[in-house]
Amino acid sequence: MQETDGRRRAAFVAVVVVLAAIGLYLTTLGSGDGRTTPESAERTGRPGTGTIATNVPAVPSQVATTPSGEFDVYSYLPLSRDELAAAADLARRFVGAYGTYSHADPAARVARTQRFTTVEFGEELNRSLTAPALVQHDAAEQTVSQGSAKVSAIRDMSVDSVVFVVASTQHITALSGARDQTDVYAVTVIKLGADWRVYDMQPADAGQDGDSSP
Repeated sequence: MQETDGRRRAAFVAVVVVLAAIGLYLTTLGSGDGRTTPESAERTGRPGTGTIATNVPAVPSQVATTPSGEFDVYSYLPLSRDELAAAADLARRFVGAYGTYSHADPAARVARTQRFTTVEFGEELNRSLTAPALVQHDAAEQTVSQGSAKVSAIRDMSVDSVVFVVASTQHITALSGARDQTDVYAVTVIKLGADWRVYDMQPADAGQDGDSSP
């Protein structure tokens, strides 16, 4: 009887040891040795056999974002908003005046454009707009033009000059018929004191570097 009881106790102890070893193995397998079970993968987001990770780390956006109202582009420019607006308006009105004329009074065209220009550029316009060949051609055709203009871009800018790209539209009537003529100019505007003046105008495709040196 005692021998039988001893055998039972030995068998019981052996079973307990085996169960404890299995429990320790399973605990280590699921959490401590870097290997992942399907159940632990679901908890931690790490992929395991037959599972898909669901907790993917968020990747920061590479596009800079600035809250509305906190970024003032004009603080990075050599001219203020008001200065740019005044210079652009001058360029627009000048090109509109340049495209408005009548064959009957070429001098009026010169006077109208010179209101916007430097003295030197005004003298240059006087020579070109009153050239005998142009005056005779307009008189023979009885040409009348109504011009308008729109600033489309800024080509160059410094603290005292801006080069604008200005689109010109002229509605022209003449003996040969009516037509609309479109041109694009690079107009250099410079600051003289507190005022702006047109320093130069060239066809936009001819290039204009914005040089304001006399």
